Amino acid sequence: MQFNRLNLCNGIYYLTLLYAGEEQYLSQSSTTMRVGSVGRLMTPRSAGGYAFESAGDSDDEGTELAAGENHFLSYRNDINITTQNQHFVPAQAENGIYIHVQESEAKSNKDHAEGKVDTASMNIVANDPVFNNNIFPPITTLHDSVSVEEQEVLKMLRECLELREKYVFRENTAPWKRSAEKSGLAEIKKDPFQFVPVEASSHFFRMEDGVVRVYASERDTEELFPVASSTTFFTDMHHILKVMSIGNVRSACYHRLRFLEEKFRLHLLVNADREFVAQKSAPHRDFYNIRKVDTHVHHSACMNQKHLLRFIKSKLRKEPDEVVIYRDGQYLTLKEVFDSLDLTGYDLNVDLLDVHADKSTFHRFDKFNLKYNPCGQSRLREIFLKQDNLIQGRFLAEVTKQVLSDLEASKYQLAEYRISIYGRKQSEWDQLASWFVNNRIYSENALWLIQLPKLYNVYKSMGTVTSFQNILDNIFIPLFEVTVDPKSHPQLHVFLLQVVGFDIVDDESKPERRPTKHMPTPSEWTNEFNPAFSYYAYYCYANLYTLNKLRESKGLPTIRFRPHCGEAGDVDHLAAGLLLCHNISHGINLRKSPVLQYLYYLAQIGLAMSPLSNNSLFLDYHRNPFPMFFQRGLNVSLSTDDPLLIHFTKEPLVEEYSVAAKVWKLSSCDLSEIARNSVYQSGFTHTAKAHWLRDEYFKRGPRGNDIHKTNVPNIRISFRHETWMAEMQYVYGGKAILPQEVDH
Repeated sequence: MQFNRLNLCNGIYYLTLLYAGEEQYLSQSSTTMRVGSVGRLMTPRSAGGYAFESAGDSDDEGTELAAGENHFLSYRNDINITTQNQHFVPAQAENGIYIHVQESEAKSNKDHAEGKVDTASMNIVANDPVFNNNIFPPITTLHDSVSVEEQEVLKMLRECLELREKYVFRENTAPWKRSAEKSGLAEIKKDPFQFVPVEASSHFFRMEDGVVRVYASERDTEELFPVASSTTFFTDMHHILKVMSIGNVRSACYHRLRFLEEKFRLHLLVNADREFVAQKSAPHRDFYNIRKVDTHVHHSACMNQKHLLRFIKSKLRKEPDEVVIYRDGQYLTLKEVFDSLDLTGYDLNVDLLDVHADKSTFHRFDKFNLKYNPCGQSRLREIFLKQDNLIQGRFLAEVTKQVLSDLEASKYQLAEYRISIYGRKQSEWDQLASWFVNNRIYSENALWLIQLPKLYNVYKSMGTVTSFQNILDNIFIPLFEVTVDPKSHPQLHVFLLQVVGFDIVDDESKPERRPTKHMPTPSEWTNEFNPAFSYYAYYCYANLYTLNKLRESKGLPTIRFRPHCGEAGDVDHLAAGLLLCHNISHGINLRKSPVLQYLYYLAQIGLAMSPLSNNSLFLDYHRNPFPMFFQRGLNVSLSTDDPLLIHFTKEPLVEEYSVAAKVWKLSSCDLSEIARNSVYQSGFTHTAKAHWLRDEYFKRGPRGNDIHKTNVPNIRISFRHETWMAEMQYVYGGKAILPQEVDH
């Protein structure tokens, strides 16, 4: 008995199921591989145990064939292809199951941008049949007939993607299309702390219902940069949540994700050796000397514990009489502070410092935050890890410069540090900017993001604020003032040239009420409860959207919205992130929602993941979805989060990569691809990215890759790009108009 030809999934060869005993084999152009089970159709895996082989990486629950049903699985093609191996040798298989794989003709890889042959990606070993046949799954074609149910599912997915495009901020002119004169002050200034006077504009702004409205002048009534209202946003977010809950959509997205995962494993099975040979052929380039950006690290925990211990001992030895704090009605010197704790410099050690997360912090965000206090003392945190203290943050500035110096010494490691603005008063911005400028905190290897801790309920109970509107005023009014007239806050203007993103942080696992379109405005939010994540996210997004439009119109660099999202708590956070964010940090809760996970893949939203940090707080390392996300093609990078609390070595980012490589058996190509993703996700300038990746890095696919700079073979980039294009065409019914350049 012979089954009809079945198109299992787009982009994979046709298979025909044959019962054992029927003498039907392929002609001379096939090879045979042994597999242990065919309960579900999956990629054959090498006996050597390559990366991603563990079933624990997947969320799939497979089925098995009934006992005694022995089948032959054979790939068929309508075209006869002659290969070197022209005889068929049957092999004994478990349960009598065979797979016949038909090989395709080799195609050489060429550099599309320059018209030159990329020798590092060519087939080098001419006499080896493995290298004579470059095997790729064919371009995905749609099913001849798509069911009505599937059409409805695809329509809903398209609607979700279109909703994202309605919200997310895009610059009118991409950075790579600007002239050299307009490429931004940060790129051409030699002295990063020199204030270049900029004329004030006539723009007028005012805060209305929690969102700043900008007008051409005080007399104008037409809003220059309108943004979607909160009612519209919450309605659209609930539409996303509704789509997520529909069974047909969940099933379809789950199967597409499983297909992407198995397609990647097939790619590895066929092309892993070819990728390795291409990497070996790229001179002076390996994992250690490609650019890697730590896309998510908190400034107050940017050093390792040994570094902080040495710094504290050094200050206690060299500056014991420095007055450092005002406590209990008196000023105390550094020596007096340690005397009050009954400690000496000799007593201090890493264990006594007690800043490392341990078993006690798992699912205890409150205890995790207490680890920021050296020796369990908040006064030591105030002295050494705060910039708004009695000594104007001098100690923190010195240790920051040491960390930046180590970063520059490594050359190929870069970082984006989060530093806090709390929203208690408007003067926080000027205080932070003066700390940067006066201490001359700057490095070409580092950029900065502003993080807003979600502490409204704390400030409300203390009487610091009366409504949520106060926090929004304190955060955004100074930013609009300095944008309209840079001379009003000259130091803040200089500091903002180094700021590339805005983040919101706190414990996402805290229970919260799901917002609705009838939520009170920020000025009406006067109760003592903290607003939900999506409430914070919308008002931060809306004000940043307007601010960025204004800054772009004046030729100033913009600030992207890149919050902590999906580390714990409800999946609502990730639905809001889908609509509003450029990139997010963490995102491990995507494993709970196949619909959102598939949408994040299609939109290629960057995920800065920190498996070691998650291991200390919310998710054991072996359960982390990072390897699964990576296989499926999500835009993932590795980051450290809190080196002070998590890592041991002087190079925490390399430590993060090394643990992931060993636990999940990541290859050199995998690590290089993750590092390349981190550069794309970062906020570094167009000039820097062009130098690190390729002059035309902004082009999608292999045209934007140079193995001699990224150490990623074109084979891998082509696979990722073609797979993504195929999925987009599948979702859009073959009518997708895909961009040739990356999102900006």
